[in-house]
Amino acid sequence: MRGLMYVLTVGLVIGLAFWAYRENYTTQTALDDAEELQIQIGEARDRLAMLKAEWAYLNRPDRLRDLADLNFERLQLLPLRPDQFGRIEQVAYPPLEGVELEDITEVSNQEGL
Repeated sequence: MRGLMYVLTVGLVIGLAFWAYRENYTTQTALDDAEELQIQIGEARDRLAMLKAEWAYLNRPDRLRDLADLNFERLQLLPLRPDQFGRIEQVAYPPLEGVELEDITEVSNQEGL
């Protein structure tokens, strides 16, 4: 009887050691993956910051004005005028089926357009 208990105890200890090793290995793998993801996130943020800076540089008003002047014959770009804007009522939207709008409030601050 005592021998059976020793064998079961040794088997249990070996099983628990195997389980602990496997859990440790799984945890280390998950930690490595998380660290790699953090590195990738940092690199993506760096790329995004660089792209935002480049976008801001390329969209400088003086640069865009010079480009519009250089390509005027081809593009014929002109500055926007107030009469080029319209009111929302002038847009022909398709009718909404099954949706009824109630208590619509006018939000335009322009008179007489």
